[in-house]
Amino acid sequence: MRHSQFAALFGAVSAIALLSSGSVSAQSSESAATDTHVGAEVRGRLEEGDARTRGGEAYRYDDYRVQLRAGQRLQAELRSSDFDAFLAIYAEGRTSGEPLATDDDGADSGTNARLRFTPESDGVYIVRARPYSGLETGAYTLALSERVVPRQPRPGRITVGGDVSGRLTSGDAEDEDGKTFDAYAFRANAGDRVAVLLEADDFDPLVRIGRMVNGAFVQSAENDDGAGKGLNSYLVFTAPQAGEYVIQASSVSSGAEGGYRLSLEQGPPAPEARSIAIGDEVDGRLDEDSPRSDAGAPADLYRFTGRAGQRVAISLKADDFDSFLELFDANHNSLATDDDSGGELNARLTFVLPDDGDYLIEARGFSDAEGRYDLKVEEVAPPPPPVALSFGQTVQGELKQGGAMDDEGRLYDGYTFSGTEGQRVQAIMRSGDFDALLQVGKAGDEFEQLASDDDGLRQGTDARLTFTLPEDGDYVLRASPYSSTGKGLYSLEFTDRGPEPGPGSLLVGSTARGSLSEADALTDEGVSFDAYTFKAKADEKLRFTLISPAFDAVVEVGEDKDGDFRSLAEDDDSLSDTHARLDWTAPRDGTYVVRARSFAAASAGDYALTVERQP
Repeated sequence: MRHSQFAALFGAVSAIALLSSGSVSAQSSESAATDTHVGAEVRGRLEEGDARTRGGEAYRYDDYRVQLRAGQRLQAELRSSDFDAFLAIYAEGRTSGEPLATDDDGADSGTNARLRFTPESDGVYIVRARPYSGLETGAYTLALSERVVPRQPRPGRITVGGDVSGRLTSGDAEDEDGKTFDAYAFRANAGDRVAVLLEADDFDPLVRIGRMVNGAFVQSAENDDGAGKGLNSYLVFTAPQAGEYVIQASSVSSGAEGGYRLSLEQGPPAPEARSIAIGDEVDGRLDEDSPRSDAGAPADLYRFTGRAGQRVAISLKADDFDSFLELFDANHNSLATDDDSGGELNARLTFVLPDDGDYLIEARGFSDAEGRYDLKVEEVAPPPPPVALSFGQTVQGELKQGGAMDDEGRLYDGYTFSGTEGQRVQAIMRSGDFDALLQVGKAGDEFEQLASDDDGLRQGTDARLTFTLPEDGDYVLRASPYSSTGKGLYSLEFTDRGPEPGPGSLLVGSTARGSLSEADALTDEGVSFDAYTFKAKADEKLRFTLISPAFDAVVEVGEDKDGDFRSLAEDDDSLSDTHARLDWTAPRDGTYVVRARSFAAASAGDYALTVERQP
């Protein structure tokens, strides 16, 4: 990484502050992040020695550490003529998980990125500058600025039972995404339900409802395409408290212009909430006579009472439709939603209740759906702390009712271990009672998966997960069934496989004799291999022969691109049923890699690999 940085708030100039140039080691470590601040512009360059991720979708990156306050409206712009720019932002300490926000081409100028992010809490965040894909290098400019609060027009007035006609034009106010809108205000009492219909022929309408807080619009609900309304928007809204609310009449896309009609009516009565208690399971049915959700789809509403800090799991199973769950507080403010976490299009959400009191569950289909369903509400214990696991240890365990349960409703046992960057760890899980699943993630308050395996042992439904640790630190390994219904006995073996073996070398015209074993490197499919480098001239015609009495041989030729293998050609059975022969022509002068491997995982034994010029 090479960079220089100077203060440059868009629209204001401040003192220049250069940062020293430096190099970043190839690791995914936040200690390598460069301190910066809102208002700075960095001129940097991605280079061969910069930090990079590992695996099949590896990319090179530079990280920047920035302090943000809650509600601060950050804008980051990454521009480069050398690569397709991509931006991501993480909370400090969580760069191995999913980013909080990303952007590819948001700068509206080719392949430059513009990311907008508003943090919910004060803290340190990591802005990552990288290519969209691959290990590209090149110069870039990263600018950080604070977005101004969009100009909010003085809203017009609309009353329940009334309607207005208007027109979106290029001169209207814009939201932070550049979409023009008109605003209309109305008053409501707590619990009032209104229905808003936005119709337009010239554009795809989008309607939002919210409140003005300290001069900024804070959205409460929105709708794009109302059920049965085509592209027109239809939104039923329940006011959580008394006061003035604002409707924004807008478009799905920026730059839209044209006429519209906005109407505000008294909303349909809220569906009567049936009573359900934590621990209950009920059967229900959605049909054309069912109550309607605020979006106009058939839905049933249930009310239960909970206490602050209580962890509840709600599952909705249906054979006839793709189920969807939404959890509300007593004032109908949405708290959480889920579509398919229950598996096979079933919904399941786990949520920690913030307060004592009543809560509402809406059970419906992902779209306008009918059919029978099963709804279950249960209290689940907080996840227990993981158990320490040592390298070389074998654990005999049992997953049974009442144990820890993940957000998808699967029982699991958690284990913690420490490791170093580049270390290869391997876990093997066997069970005669269920289909085994292994997951690994960084240790922390919330589990975030870094890698997983289902049937990697290639011996039925047992799992083998081999993972190269991206950085020094503590990790968590979860042993669970693949299905939420699985339970029973299992064994777990945990080993340190050491660093990834480097390739040997092989001269054209020679034979390498070796043996595949469990200690060898593994492909992404879990197949052991030995690798050898060789040199070839452009258009040189070579023949590779791999013979083994112990396994079904596969020979593969490729290139090492910054630590990642790119396959160019392979052969399985051209010599015989289990022996491989590959005739190959080098595309250019260079150093190449040939792999001697088996067709299937868990194969081992002796082999002979010959490379020679074609006769």
